[in-house]
Amino acid sequence: MTLALNTAQHLMQLKLSLTTAESCTGGLLANTLTNIPGASSFFHTGFITYANESKTRQLGVSPEVIRRFGAVSAQVALAMAKGARKQAKTSLAIALTGIAGPGGATEKKPVGLVFIALVSSEENSVQRCLFKGTRLQIKKQAVDTALTMLGQV
Repeated sequence: MTLALNTAQHLMQLKLSLTTAESCTGGLLANTLTNIPGASSFFHTGFITYANESKTRQLGVSPEVIRRFGAVSAQVALAMAKGARKQAKTSLAIALTGIAGPGGATEKKPVGLVFIALVSSEENSVQRCLFKGTRLQIKKQAVDTALTMLGQV
């Protein structure tokens, strides 16, 4: 059984609804989840907010938060998840923002840095990850980590 299938079955058993907000993964998490038969019973919507303007317009992320902390930050990941959950009116929202590379890195924010935020009515959590590999490998590792977080709800 795959990680995605295990996660989907877990969410279905708990009767939880989910929305995703993705930047660096460009919809890969939503795609992975919706490849599972029956995903419509828990997956409601996904936002791909690659540009900062989209994070602000679609999810309500404050431009000041983006300016102060950067698009790749725990603060922005959390704001993305909160905004997605509010827009979609779901039990859970998970958001990913990071640098998949090969460009876009700085000394403080290297390629492979990804923040994943998970929000529910009970709690909010943000995980800081540093993945290695190609652009696609980093995106897949981020998705697997998000699936693992969802499976632990």
